[in-house]
Formats: sequence, C-alpha cells, structure tokens
Amino acid sequence: MLTQLSDVFDAIAAPARRAILDELVERDGQTLFELCARLAMKHEIGLTRQAISQHLEVLETAGLLKSVRDGKYKMHYVETAPLRAIVQRWLARGKGGGRR
Repeated sequence: MLTQLSDVFDAIAAPARRAILDELVERDGQTLFELCARLAMKHEIGLTRQAISQHLEVLETAGLLKSVRDGKYKMHYVETAPLRAIVQRWLARGKGGGRR
C-alpha cells in the first residue's frame, strides 16, 4: 500500500497532471488530441502530445487514470478510487477530533 500511496502523490505532484485530472473530471472519456487542445486553451499548457502522453502514463500507473481503446481512438477516464482511499484513511483516523 505504501508504494501505491507514493505513486499517487508523485503523480499528482506535477501541475500538468493535476490539470489533466481536472479536465477528465469535468468531461470524462477524452482522447489525447482532445486533452492537448483543452490543456492549451484552458490552462495555457503548451506541452507536446508526447509529453502529455507520458503524463497520462504516470497517472495510469498510479491508478488515477484508465485508458480504453475504442476503435482507432484511445479514450482516457479518471479513476478516483486511489484518492478516495487516501482521504478515507486520514478521515477515519481524524474522527477523534484531532489533537489539542
């Protein structure tokens, strides 16, 4: 579990990867081309398709993204379970009201 948590934190450390997740939360199931366009227009992120593709791979390795082939397109979907697991872990420990 520690390695998985570390992967998640490493994945969301980069602003470009957080922007990718933001875009997928707003509109899930996008192609690389769509993500590139939205990142450039909305976030002024001018990365190459190859660079964004590498960011997508990091997110997928961390379990934050799922890629599915749909004919000639590869669609990308956000996966929130790893983030939920982190939040639930800390919220479960914090039910005592915290230290004073």
